[in-house]
Amino acid sequence: MPHRRPLWLELAAGLFLLLCPLVCQAETQLQWEELPALPNDLGVAGPMAGVHNDCLIVGGGANFPRPVWESAKQWVDDVYVLSQTNDGYQWQTAGKLPRPIAYGAAVHTSQGVLCIGGADAESVYADCYFLSWSNDKLSTLEVAPLPQPMAYGQAARLGDKVYVACGQSGTGLASATNKLWSLDLTQSGEPKNWKWNELPVLPGPTRAFNLVAAQHDGFDASLYVIGGRREEAGQVEFLQDVWQYNPRTNVWKQRSDAPRVMMAGEAAAVGQSHIFVLGSADESNWDRVDELKDDHPGFPREAFAYHAITDTWNSLGETPENLVTTIAVPWGDSIILPSGEVRPRVRSPHIWKITPNTTGKSFGMVNYVVLFGYLLAMVGVGVYFTQKNKNTDDYFRGGKQIPWWAAGCSIFATMLSSLTFTGLPSKAFAQDWVYALGNFTIPIVAILAVYVALPFYRRIDATSAYEYLHKRFGYGTRILASASFVSFHLFRMAIVMSLTALALAVATPLSPVQSVLLMGVLSVAYCTMGGIEAVIWTDTIQTFVLLGGAILAIALLIAGVDGGMAGFWEISQSADKFNLANWNLEVGTAQVAFWVIVLGAVAQNISSYTADQAVVQRYVTTPTEKLAARSIWISAVLTIPATLLFFGIGTSLYAFYHSNPERLDALITTDQIFPLFIAREIPIGLAGLIVAGVFAAAQSTISTSMNSSATTIIVDFLRPNNFCQSERAYLNAARACTFLVGTIGTMLGLMFVDPTIRSLFDSFILIVGIFMGILGGLFLLGAFTRRTNQAGALAGAIVGAAAMVCLWKFSSFTSFVFPVAGLSVCFVVGYVASYLFGPAPKDLAGLTVYDFPPSESETSST
Repeated sequence: MPHRRPLWLELAAGLFLLLCPLVCQAETQLQWEELPALPNDLGVAGPMAGVHNDCLIVGGGANFPRPVWESAKQWVDDVYVLSQTNDGYQWQTAGKLPRPIAYGAAVHTSQGVLCIGGADAESVYADCYFLSWSNDKLSTLEVAPLPQPMAYGQAARLGDKVYVACGQSGTGLASATNKLWSLDLTQSGEPKNWKWNELPVLPGPTRAFNLVAAQHDGFDASLYVIGGRREEAGQVEFLQDVWQYNPRTNVWKQRSDAPRVMMAGEAAAVGQSHIFVLGSADESNWDRVDELKDDHPGFPREAFAYHAITDTWNSLGETPENLVTTIAVPWGDSIILPSGEVRPRVRSPHIWKITPNTTGKSFGMVNYVVLFGYLLAMVGVGVYFTQKNKNTDDYFRGGKQIPWWAAGCSIFATMLSSLTFTGLPSKAFAQDWVYALGNFTIPIVAILAVYVALPFYRRIDATSAYEYLHKRFGYGTRILASASFVSFHLFRMAIVMSLTALALAVATPLSPVQSVLLMGVLSVAYCTMGGIEAVIWTDTIQTFVLLGGAILAIALLIAGVDGGMAGFWEISQSADKFNLANWNLEVGTAQVAFWVIVLGAVAQNISSYTADQAVVQRYVTTPTEKLAARSIWISAVLTIPATLLFFGIGTSLYAFYHSNPERLDALITTDQIFPLFIAREIPIGLAGLIVAGVFAAAQSTISTSMNSSATTIIVDFLRPNNFCQSERAYLNAARACTFLVGTIGTMLGLMFVDPTIRSLFDSFILIVGIFMGILGGLFLLGAFTRRTNQAGALAGAIVGAAAMVCLWKFSSFTSFVFPVAGLSVCFVVGYVASYLFGPAPKDLAGLTVYDFPPSESETSST
């Protein structure tokens, strides 16, 4: 009996096909522009080429004088430089190479174009040198030679290291190697005294005429070696295998074969995770060259794209000219193919400038109506609650009349925010499920929140979380903690707005700046007017929009995978996308270990649930402590299905684009992968709903940060100093502070719009660790020690903050190390320093777990 898909999947697939009969593919298109031809009208094959000081340098190479079939190959040493002028581009003859040479490797660096190896008619060379262009003068600088001669190989640069792979050490193909060398460009001393490092050899066959490119694949920076050819026992073997070398692990890994034989071509990294092959030869007509001569059709004119995350290939279409045996040179946002060979013995002087771009899809009036209808409804919530705020207790605590389930939804929306909608799916898409462990610790930390933190805050009737620190340590600690909290939330608002805006730039026609302004202005409007009630009720609405949009998206994603649910499972399993733990001891930024995730997440969540005013403020909005505990539990429980859902979206995105690699956009960042699907694949109207979910997630964070920051400013700074003379004045001051915080956060968001940030999720965890770890440490010091005094607590906070800055500046640790390091340093230093800075506090009644306060009901009855 044939396998039948579940009913929900059948409906999703039907909806997908019904509403999207002409799905707009997000395929990357190549714009080919011909620049002024090389001054050598014969053209050259195998030149040294690169960019230095924004000028294209092309030197050396080999060609055949006309008529090509009646002449011998000649080797040249001329160097030409192409510069941009007000009128376009202009060539000039720059000088000579140290010798006539061709078929070496070249890589652009800040010191100049690093020219590596090469050959002439008689020999293969190991010579290396920088070729630089400055003040209209060509210079060469000797660099340490390769450990052995090399020609017909290629090189690429990853950061400050240059890698050279394969090639042949002699004049015949039988001398092809599988060697890999690296050169560290930061070595001290003269370049001629630098050292090349020999790395593990490529495990596959030896080869020359291979392609090489370096790419950050969303997980690790890696080197890729593609195809080539070799000779064994007089027989030529043509290759299409692909190999990935990871410099961090020093390990080679075989990837999916290229669609056809690729050799003597050019590969270039594009975006965060693509490699484009812009030209290459195959094995067709290999043995008919002398027979065909001028009737040779030339090399196949087709470009290809390889996606390093999904390990898939797709065609980029026909090219105007196929140039092989040259070098793909990045120049600005484009790639240059300088000269090269178009068919055996025939070179082309053409210089091609190739610029990747993508066709956009109109957002559509229906989507706009859905999106802006939702956003205006959120403002309407703020207007509704404006008249209900009679004093600051209403504005900051909702008069302690908020339903427990609404407070719980608000905590949930605040904790997950836009990271859930964009950061988590992108992590699961690029990697696996190891980061899901962090959210799975929230129910465990909720135990501490319910049985320790909540009683302290409810029983001292706190409006600000830092009132507890005042009672436990003193006013100085309260001010330090409150200032740290406000600083954190200003940066939190900025990073959430800016990075969410970068993601939304793919899903909507809005620019990142416009998206930041839209999120910021609307959040300022409803939050300033409606206070905490507006924030909580909009958060509650946003929770349903968030989860509903996610469920819809995952159904459509799986419907678009080859084979539906069965295909999704097979693709994901084969790629090990459901991996939950890395069993190693590393603390680096890749392959994050199980223990690092768990400890970091526990520390982060302890800080959030015990010392983050944005969360603690919800504890005091419900009528009773028992109902407040329910709100904590519901928020903790909601994180489990939400985590499964959003990591599932990431894995579904992987399966979808593994099935449909041609729909990927090479120019997006990994964090934009889900918005790309929303923009290009989801039916009209539904796309507007899901984009509204992304806005909702961001706005829940922004509005919470605004209200909670204003709360701490009023309660911790202004009230203790009798800043205002009446409750009405404090209410007006609260609204003014909310407006001011929102405005500053929005302005920072505009400053932080940075498309080079590789991971929204990692950046957010880093900010949390730097600011919030010490607040969690202060709370634990207060609740679990009797000996700690104010001087010790302040010392712990200051040293903890300094430790965070040092980790940020001088280490390569994963961001999950920061929360646990900040909390631990603050706690240990604070406890030890208390022995050096005075006696223990005397009156700690109700302020530690050893002197637990009476219950809220007992306090009220007394």
